[in-house]
Amino acid sequence: MTESLRQAWEDEAAAWAAWARAPGHDMFWHHTWPELAAVLPAPGELTLDLGCGEGRLGRELTRRGHRVVGVDTSPTLAQLAVTHEQPVPTLLGDVAHLPVRAGVADLAVACLSFHDVDDLPGAVRDAAAALRPGGRLCLAIVHPINSAGAFTDDSADAPFVIRGSYLDEFRYSDRIEREELTMTFHSAHRPLEAYVDAFEDAGLLLEALREPAFHGPAEVSAFQGWSRVPLFCFLRARKP
Repeated sequence: MTESLRQAWEDEAAAWAAWARAPGHDMFWHHTWPELAAVLPAPGELTLDLGCGEGRLGRELTRRGHRVVGVDTSPTLAQLAVTHEQPVPTLLGDVAHLPVRAGVADLAVACLSFHDVDDLPGAVRDAAAALRPGGRLCLAIVHPINSAGAFTDDSADAPFVIRGSYLDEFRYSDRIEREELTMTFHSAHRPLEAYVDAFEDAGLLLEALREPAFHGPAEVSAFQGWSRVPLFCFLRARKP
């Protein structure tokens, strides 16, 4: 039986904390966080950080004036989030079965976590239920084009090739080594339609979709082609 994504991330918790807490180490600082921040609404009374990991997004949201509560399925990561020198209040729980009451939040944010969940429709459904009318759900995800294919080499004009099916859902893992740190990312490829369908089924209205080019430093990506193929996708949806 295939290990659940939930367990796979618990197994990688220590490696992820080291990776995420290395200053300026990955694309969060050079690309993901600035692009995600651009689609976020102003702080309200409560922001949920769904799949909060060791807490770095929650800490950045707090600096911007958000009152944040994180949620993560990994006991290790939840503990790391609340014991950091800048702690983020965090609940241990499945994002597809949120341990919060309905209508409690103005904003729910999932930064590179919803492609790592076993139950995407359930996660979106529970996020929508946790929002007040007019509340927003904002996602940063690995762009499905990214997870479906690969560059043939690391040159600027390398072809990007999808050898399987973009439309099929499948599990995948990427092992990355950088600056003496090693991390294996466990995720699920789903076509973009799967995310939009989940919004529709949960009664959310899509407000924004961004596919920005990557122009960050070369040391955080070996592939120059991300300036013409999207690495990540950023979405914002509203609860009527």
